[in-house]
Amino acid sequence: MKFILSIDQGTTGTRAMVFNKNGSEISKDYIEHEQIFPKPGWVEHHPTEIWEKTRIVVKNTLTKVKLSSEDIASIGITNQRETVVAWNTITGLPLHNAIVWQCRRTADLCIRLKEDGYSELFTSKTGLVLDPYFSGTKIRWLIDNSTKVQEALQHGNLAVGTIDSWLIWNLTGRNITDFSNASRTLLFDIHKGVWDEELLEILKIPLHILAEVKPSSDKETYGTTKEELLGTTIPVAGNAGDQQAALFGQTCFEEGSIKNTYGTGNFMLMNTGMKPVKSENGLLTTIAWKIDDDIKYALEGSVFITGAVIQWLEEGIAILDDKSELERIMVEQNDTEGVFFVPAFVGLGAPHWDPYARGMIIGLTRGTTRDHLIRAAMESICYQSEDIFDLMKKDSGIPINMVRVDGGVTNNSPLLQFQSDISNVIVQKPVVNETTALGAAYLAGLAVEYWTDLDDIRSNFQVEEEFTPNMEENLRGSILKAWRRALERSKNWSDF
Repeated sequence: MKFILSIDQGTTGTRAMVFNKNGSEISKDYIEHEQIFPKPGWVEHHPTEIWEKTRIVVKNTLTKVKLSSEDIASIGITNQRETVVAWNTITGLPLHNAIVWQCRRTADLCIRLKEDGYSELFTSKTGLVLDPYFSGTKIRWLIDNSTKVQEALQHGNLAVGTIDSWLIWNLTGRNITDFSNASRTLLFDIHKGVWDEELLEILKIPLHILAEVKPSSDKETYGTTKEELLGTTIPVAGNAGDQQAALFGQTCFEEGSIKNTYGTGNFMLMNTGMKPVKSENGLLTTIAWKIDDDIKYALEGSVFITGAVIQWLEEGIAILDDKSELERIMVEQNDTEGVFFVPAFVGLGAPHWDPYARGMIIGLTRGTTRDHLIRAAMESICYQSEDIFDLMKKDSGIPINMVRVDGGVTNNSPLLQFQSDISNVIVQKPVVNETTALGAAYLAGLAVEYWTDLDDIRSNFQVEEEFTPNMEENLRGSILKAWRRALERSKNWSDF
């Protein structure tokens, strides 16, 4: 029996997992990497560290269950989207730290592009908004500000790509991305399925430095791994940005099906089928995946800081000793007594797109305790998701009665119950919680006929827990009204 290996390169660390034909986890390993904050609002990673730790977790994952490279039928990759790496194609070395999706350094460039009247052009072609979140302005910043990048460009040795491209380059020697990741760059026409020459010209980015764009599940594969890495060559055949991979891993194959991933940020995607749905409310239109000749689209709402607020409680202000306390606090401290926490540490994503918003805690009294603050932080995760739910229903015209969830924060059952209550939806948590890695595995396995079709994959899905709403409607309305008042007060605060 063979297995599928999945590499899940995320914002805070890298995970490798092995799955069998039933979609069950056989083995996994995970290592965190350094977070670099050169200036307020700037976020970077070391590309070399990411690659080295990817190699370590892959080897550890195989070693734990005594598998060799010969036991792996295919490799799938999923990645933190929008994070950009520039490297030298001769030496294979990175030329600058990776600029992370959370980084706000290009806020002023985005403002200038808006003032020059380019907003509608970028949105109509890419489905995105002009915001520092996306890759295109990060690439422009690297070309303008890194001497090493400029020299490599002059010598014809420059490659720039998202993290998936960086990993595929190191695995196979080829600069390749897939349709889902390309659709997050502000450079890709999601209707025509090509890098857009007009947008490239506006940002002055040469086409030849970008990756080749291939299907998310590719029968021709992206190449095979270099023999010296794992002992034998393995086809790399599946690739998708982390949120699209999670949508696939949750088997949200039908139009109108929806998932919400609770990670560093929260990312909600709705499968809208073969036609892109334009948002009138600040959501994104994006490519979910391409398989064979079929492109599936999605509506997306991106919340930048959700699970990351828990890390901040632990490390930033050190009022949370251990994550294991969170469930107890959610149960014992059944409300915040009017405290609201807006975690706009790096600005606000959908639907506000305000890079100048900053974090805020409001409603403090002499009776406010540590547990009130912690509960308020946890509730902020659900409030931000509810804001996206509300707009997604309006844009799609599809009622949302059920959502599938995944990510580390979903281990907290009281939080999922609060999400069900505040959003008035059924919340399903699957047996396999690492649906991002699972989705990449499914895409890779589908390409090499490890799974025969979508029905074969769909039969693997199992629900571990289900939560149904149990909050009175007037209470829900008053809580959300107070949350939105707090949210407005966090906006347009910072001038950098």
